[in-house]
Amino acid sequence: MPELSDLLPMLLLILVIGAMAGVIAGLLGVGGGIVLVPAFFFAFEGLGYGTEGLMQICLATSLATIVVTSIRSVLGHNKKGAVDWAILRAWGPGIAIGAGLGVVAASGLRNEVLMGIFGVLGLAVGLYMAFGRSEWRLGDAMPGAIGTAVTSPVLGFLSVLMGIGGGSFGVPLMTLYNQPIHRAVATAAGFGVIIAVPAVIGFLLTSGTGANRPPFTVGQVNLVAFAIVVAMTLITTPIGVRLAHAMDPKPLKRVFALFIAVMAANMLRRAFGL
Repeated sequence: MPELSDLLPMLLLILVIGAMAGVIAGLLGVGGGIVLVPAFFFAFEGLGYGTEGLMQICLATSLATIVVTSIRSVLGHNKKGAVDWAILRAWGPGIAIGAGLGVVAASGLRNEVLMGIFGVLGLAVGLYMAFGRSEWRLGDAMPGAIGTAVTSPVLGFLSVLMGIGGGSFGVPLMTLYNQPIHRAVATAAGFGVIIAVPAVIGFLLTSGTGANRPPFTVGQVNLVAFAIVVAMTLITTPIGVRLAHAMDPKPLKRVFALFIAVMAANMLRRAFGL
């Protein structure tokens, strides 16, 4: 059992991370995973927990929080009739398969490789947020059976390798296929559940590597960070929602896109040992 004096800095850092993630999620409608993974990594590393499998812990813990937040989100959207259950039924099996494969792949990769993957994909997400246009289209309707069978596992796989839910990839994908933005956001929350639940189960059953792991880590999930972040997002997400209604979120979204790009670039820098 770690001493309280050793645990307190970790608790304080995670409180701040959870508060920020909740505000950003409410303000910009962006899932917390893309913020939580690098925040967890640099917080744990700064506290001296530079273990070999640290990125796996960050991915798994982020996904554990997404289980809770995505379920709350999809239930809320469903009350407003915004969730497209036909898309979820068609895409769900492939996404779940991809998520399972993502756990297997992530468990066997070194920190540097996972950081590089996060950096490249994070840059892509940030650039799309900054420069994407609502009128861009890949088609007038969602892909058919073959397109779904190919695309859905890739979505689940890449999401697990980044420790994110369905929003960062699912929302742009659905809007590019002519789905209304509100329906895309609501349905992507369902993607998040389908990604996170099997991934977290897999990470809980995966034995961790390295001796210097953060305290209270079960499998690859840090229970302290999970509990604090979930509690803080319940408190601070409504604050972000109120701020979103009080100001124009478009310039803030571009600033946040730059923030994501900087974090992703920093991950890439660390991946290459620079």
